[in-house]
Amino acid sequence: MPSVRELTALYENVMLGPRRGPSVCGTCFNFTDGYARCYACDHGQAVLDAVAPISYSVAREQLHHALASYKRLDGDVARRLGASLAAILWRFLAEHERCLVHAAGTDRFELVTTVPSGDRARDERHPLRWIVGELVAPTRDRHERVLRRSDTDVEPRSFNPNKFVATTPIGGRSVLLIDDTWTTGASAQSAAAALKEAGADRIAAVVIGRHLNREWHENDRRIRGIAQPFDWSKCALCAEPTPPQPGRSKP
Repeated sequence: MPSVRELTALYENVMLGPRRGPSVCGTCFNFTDGYARCYACDHGQAVLDAVAPISYSVAREQLHHALASYKRLDGDVARRLGASLAAILWRFLAEHERCLVHAAGTDRFELVTTVPSGDRARDERHPLRWIVGELVAPTRDRHERVLRRSDTDVEPRSFNPNKFVATTPIGGRSVLLIDDTWTTGASAQSAAAALKEAGADRIAAVVIGRHLNREWHENDRRIRGIAQPFDWSKCALCAEPTPPQPGRSKP
């Protein structure tokens, strides 16, 4: 069976480490057009105490394909993709869960859970729970399925505190919330709201891929400027901020 390092090596050349810096959203690490926060984070609800994307996920490229396909395909292909994504999450948390603990202002995460699917039918067989609850050693013993999709109708990619409901009281525990992809962050923030309503203390989210489009403004130039290969020793929370580029003033 391939090791965690061998499985992550399949994606290291396409993974892109988010970093704080000028024109980077202070919440989700999206690129912005000179603002401290992106439009979605500035106009949505900020319930999470910390957010750490492992990598940028560029639309129609390899990591984006894996994140979309592992939950849409069946059979061996889906299992192989899921195993690789599990290895990425495992390796990241083994090195950087303490960064999330510190950023969220807690001592540890007693509970680990996942963001449910926005589709009630798909949520019953969502493979992210298999990844977090069975494959990833740092989360396996703490994982509980404590959220489900509610019956409330919610506009796609919009925040709603009633989108998800907790199935059990959280009892003041701090929670590590895991999702595969962050686009607007509405689902993760909605899940955090449900956890807070159930009594959660501090909540941090780790997301495998922070979605980006190359075509938006200067994204292509900025994506090409991200250092390669992917540095496992640094994460979005502990790495030094990217300095302003020479000759470019901050808007």
